[in-house]
Amino acid sequence: MALLTLSALDDKPFVRLWRGFLTGRVMVALALLVLQILWQALNHTSEPAALAISLAYFGAALVLRIWKRDALPAPAIGPQWMVSIGMDLAVVCALQWLQAGGMNYTPLFGLPILLAAVHGTLLLALGTTAVVSLLLLAWAWWLNAHGIGDAAQNYLQGALAGMGYFIVAYLAHELAARLVREQQHAQQSLMTAQLQSEVSALVIQSLEEGVLVLDAHADVHMANPAALLLLGGRHPTAVPFSLTDDTRSAAWQPLVALAQRSFVQGHAQAADVYLQHPDESPVALHVRTWLTPSRTAPGAPPQPALTARADERLCVMFLHDLRAMQARLRTEKLAAMGRMSAAVAHEIRNPLAAITQANALLEEDLHEPAQRRLAQMVRENAERLARIVEDVLDIARVQQQAQLGPDATLALDDCVARICSEWQAQEPARRRVNVALQAGNVQVGFDTEHLRRVLYNLLDNALRHKSPEPDGLQVSTRTTPSGQASLQVWSDGAPLDPSVERHLFEPFFSSQSRSSGLGLYICRELCQRHGASIGYQRLSRPTRRGDVEGNAFTVIFRPTAQSAAPASLFDTFVV
Repeated sequence: MALLTLSALDDKPFVRLWRGFLTGRVMVALALLVLQILWQALNHTSEPAALAISLAYFGAALVLRIWKRDALPAPAIGPQWMVSIGMDLAVVCALQWLQAGGMNYTPLFGLPILLAAVHGTLLLALGTTAVVSLLLLAWAWWLNAHGIGDAAQNYLQGALAGMGYFIVAYLAHELAARLVREQQHAQQSLMTAQLQSEVSALVIQSLEEGVLVLDAHADVHMANPAALLLLGGRHPTAVPFSLTDDTRSAAWQPLVALAQRSFVQGHAQAADVYLQHPDESPVALHVRTWLTPSRTAPGAPPQPALTARADERLCVMFLHDLRAMQARLRTEKLAAMGRMSAAVAHEIRNPLAAITQANALLEEDLHEPAQRRLAQMVRENAERLARIVEDVLDIARVQQQAQLGPDATLALDDCVARICSEWQAQEPARRRVNVALQAGNVQVGFDTEHLRRVLYNLLDNALRHKSPEPDGLQVSTRTTPSGQASLQVWSDGAPLDPSVERHLFEPFFSSQSRSSGLGLYICRELCQRHGASIGYQRLSRPTRRGDVEGNAFTVIFRPTAQSAAPASLFDTFVV
């Protein structure tokens, strides 16, 4: 069986062992060379053959050490093993034969046996040992043939030495095989740990909630992008950093206090904190803490390779933006309200149509002014109720219609001009609007029908609040140098009350009793579906009367290469 797999050949422990064998061979060769010189000097003899063999062996060992130091041999029997092991065996045999009766070189047979047992196959190790055993028996025969020593003793020593070499070869091979298995297991464990670490890091980096890992000294060892954003400050902070040794440390004191309380009490904590940086709005956070067990405690799970001491506990903080949490709650409430409203609207529409038709039939038979006024009141309120029902159902239709629109594009100026002309044509005497188109031929990602609905709602809203002046309503388009297109509807109405402005784009909110409060909300939903945004501001515009302040609603369109925003709120409606 093969001792090493291809993956194991690159393992550092076996590379070090191989280099050790090569270095050991060089040292043995050097020792042989020195011993030959000393032996011949002390005995006043000259044996050039033995000296030449020792010198050649030293040179060959040194060359192999330099040339093959990083090239592990293949475990199977091959030319490289034949050269390496054959060289060792030949040198030992030659020196032993040349200096018979002098020095005993047979213990050096252990070097090729160990080399084959550790780095080769079991077959190679046993084969090398068998060759050495035969050489030892052959040496015993040679000694017996020349009458040197006792024959039985010579053969017995050769057999015992061969048996010992077999035992050494087998045990060395088994130890090397166990090392391979342990190394492979360690490699698999390392790969698993690295994979888990990479997955954990990816998950943490992509979390919307912030994650901080800090020690008892308030030194942050890990922080994901969401945490760095929530910590605030003018510039992003590079990890690692301290929550106390920074110009922004005063704003982070609530986090430091919560972490210290977690360490002192020894269990998780939760609290709402407020971070106030100079010249910045306060950041409201809901913070939860979790303490890691001591990494030296029995049964403690492995901890990430952080810069903290191995026995130090760490505090993991989870940061939640309170504003985002409140927004999600508000969205869920609005979604529930929208679903209920849509269901009610469905139930109202059919009876309402019957009431409208019945009232129209009654009006044909009424002649008294008082009765006709009552019928007119019924008709007007039925029409108002019908508009509210349609506005509610429009919200539900947004998803189905928006599925066709995110990839659509339109020429902004041409589309706005056509829609404004259509809107004016419905009531030419009352609906007067000044149109200034400066976007050129720019294309925006928006559905034409959805843009018509947005612009109609904005124009109707502006018409209700404008002054009687003919230039009190303006529609304009423009582009920034970067290519960002926008649409603005301005009217010279009175400023909005702050309480009204806060809820401007919420559903069912209106400053007028006869409005459904859904027009601006529908505008926002349609804009979000197409990756656009809509906002309100109070600004001045030039008119024939001079610069006049008014209310402006601005739609900023997404670049056509970006994808539309995901659906929200009323996506579950089925109409």
